[in-house]
Order: sequence, then structure tokens, then C-alpha cells
Amino acid sequence: MGWKIFSFFFFLIVVLLLVFYWIIPVGRIVNFGQGTSGDGNSNFTLGNSTEGMQFYENMRYQNKDISYKIEGCPIAKMDEMNRAFQKIGGLTVLTFYEASVLGEEEISITCDSSAKVEGRTFIAGEGGVTNVTATDNFNVIFNGMVLLLREGQCSDPIVGTHELLHALGFDHSNNQNNIMYPTINCGQTLGEDIPSYINWLYSFPSLPDLSLEDASATTNGNYLDVSVTLKNEGLIDSGSAKLIVYADEKNVKELDVLPVSVGAGRILTLTNVFLLRGSADEIKLSVDYSYNEFNKDNNVIVLNAN
Repeated sequence: MGWKIFSFFFFLIVVLLLVFYWIIPVGRIVNFGQGTSGDGNSNFTLGNSTEGMQFYENMRYQNKDISYKIEGCPIAKMDEMNRAFQKIGGLTVLTFYEASVLGEEEISITCDSSAKVEGRTFIAGEGGVTNVTATDNFNVIFNGMVLLLREGQCSDPIVGTHELLHALGFDHSNNQNNIMYPTINCGQTLGEDIPSYINWLYSFPSLPDLSLEDASATTNGNYLDVSVTLKNEGLIDSGSAKLIVYADEKNVKELDVLPVSVGAGRILTLTNVFLLRGSADEIKLSVDYSYNEFNKDNNVIVLNAN
């Protein structure tokens, strides 16, 4: 009888010790230093420069096929814009097509001088960008507008082309002979620099670019707390992804992540992640994204114990 009682209490003590060791936080608190994404050698860079050519750097629409809608314009002005679309489309990789439903177009063309653009807009002259999202790589244009107040008097669609280029993100030029000079005359021409830059800018495929930033981690005994920001620096919304947490190269937690819009971010926080081996020397955060994107290097961030 005494042996059974002794065995019972011995077993109970062992269980309590195991519980205390594995479950109750013990040991020092370890903070992990701020990490950087990837190995610092990204395979995606924007090397071209158009300082002063556009309103903001690297402005482009999400795709090279851009929709438009012309409303409230007489035949002469409609012809001016259609010829402008043909001109830019013939010199670049861009394709312009008429949207089937009003309100779903990317570029709105109107001839109504009373037209108002609400919200935070950037209207330069009679054409401009009305909805743009800034990312680390691009200033992504979602909507542009052209307001034609006067009919073109030139054989070449100078007015329509000038305003269309504004809607594509291009600013005025100081060259009086350039089609983007503020005052229009029929002798102005479109040089090679703008079409060349458009072709370069739209040579990048329409992809998302998920990036891990602002990561931090702390261990308290056997428990890990992690916080990281997942951003989309690409041209289109991402699909669903998965965040994987590694402690000394061992997978300790996975978190499903909803799609991320262009230019948006999600703060991902995990608390009390149990570490079977206790504390760790290195915490690695990795985004598992099965689809193509601009750069996979920024999908991983490594944190080392201080």
C-alpha cells in the first residue's frame, strides 16, 4: 500500500515538473533585433529615371490595356480623342479600348466645362490623374480624366494627345516645341523620350509584390510573440498567402493571410507561440505565396537575438 502511495506522489511530482518546465514561462526574456528582408540583393529594381517628366515618379496604370469612356462630347472632339488614342497606341505598347459600362472606365473623357472632380485629385490643366496609390516601386494610377474645352485646330491631334498624356501621368515640358508645353500650337511634336519611357514602364508585368517589413519578436521562456507588417508594393492585388514562423529553422506556427490590396498592408501579430525547445537564437518569418510576384527576396525576414 505504501509503495503505491509513493509511486502515485512520485508520478504526480514528475507531471507537475514537466508542466512547469514546458508550459509555465520560465527563463529570461529575449528581444530580437530589427530584421531586414531577404539577403539585400533584390532581383527587382527600377533603374530608369524620369525626373520632372511625370507628376510623380514611375506613374502607370495597372495594365497596358487601358479602358476609357467619352461622354458629352461633339463629334469633332470625339474624333480628336480617338485619334489621340490611336497616336499613343501606335507609338507604344499601350492599348486603349472603350469601356462597356459607364463608371467602370479608367480614363474618363468629358467636354462638359462644369464637370467637377471630387475628393483628393490632381488635375493638371485639362487632363490629369484622379486616383493614384503610391508604392515603393510605382505610383499606380487607377483613374484619370480628360476635359476637352476646345476643339483641336491642327491636323495632328495635339490637344487630345496633350491631355491624354496628362491622364497617363505626364507633366508639362519647358520645351516650346514639345507637345507637352503648356501653350499648344500646331508645330509641336512628340519626341521619342515619352513613348520610350512608356514602353519601359509598361514592360513590367502586372504582378503583386508582397513584402515583409517592421518585424519584431520577443521570447519569454517557452513562448514567442511576433509582429510584422505585410505590404503589397506591386501593381495588382495579391491573392491569399501564408505567414510561416521559424524558430532556429523549425516551423513553429503558420498563419493564413487574406489578399492585400495595392499599396495596402496588414499588421500580423502572433502571441504565445509555444516553443518546444525553449528560447531560440534566430526567428525567421517567411511568406508562402504560390503565385508570381516582382520579388521573392522580400518575402523573408530574419531576426537575431540581442
